[in-house]
Amino acid sequence: MPAIGRKRQRDLPQINERIRFPKVRVIGTDGEQLGILPPAEGRRLAEEKGLDLVLVSDKADPPVCRIIDYGKYKFEQEKKAREAKKKQHSAEVKEVKMRYKIDEHDYEVRRKHAEKFLKSGDKVKATITFRGREIQHTDLAYDLLNRLAKELEELAEVQQRPKREGRTMMMMLSPKKS
Repeated sequence: MPAIGRKRQRDLPQINERIRFPKVRVIGTDGEQLGILPPAEGRRLAEEKGLDLVLVSDKADPPVCRIIDYGKYKFEQEKKAREAKKKQHSAEVKEVKMRYKIDEHDYEVRRKHAEKFLKSGDKVKATITFRGREIQHTDLAYDLLNRLAKELEELAEVQQRPKREGRTMMMMLSPKKS
């Protein structure tokens, strides 16, 4: 049981009474250095202003604490994390399925879909499925996938060349770095 309590204690933010260092570097509200003080002294200074003593960096020697409003600080950190998450784009893998006997118009539709996916920054997995005796015509499917790669070469680079897996043949395209 005590190990669980210690783990919970470690997850809590290092503020006020939870700061357990003999000496800390205290930074005031305006960013001015107040010096190296015992945590109790830093806490007293923070309480005089109605604020909290928050551990900013425990890696420094001595650890750095700041006198700030902890609620506001926590909100700012969460806001920064949300902004960072909003800006990142994870590339998804979009699939374009076809058959080797595809009609020209249908092929163009699939090519345009792949183009749209690549422009939005996603990877494209082009898949051709075989049924029954169609498996004998893997060369035609290979040619079709290579044609797709050639037509999309200014937008995409081939991440994985056409290869057969059972009754399917697939190829991966990833957007070119601009």
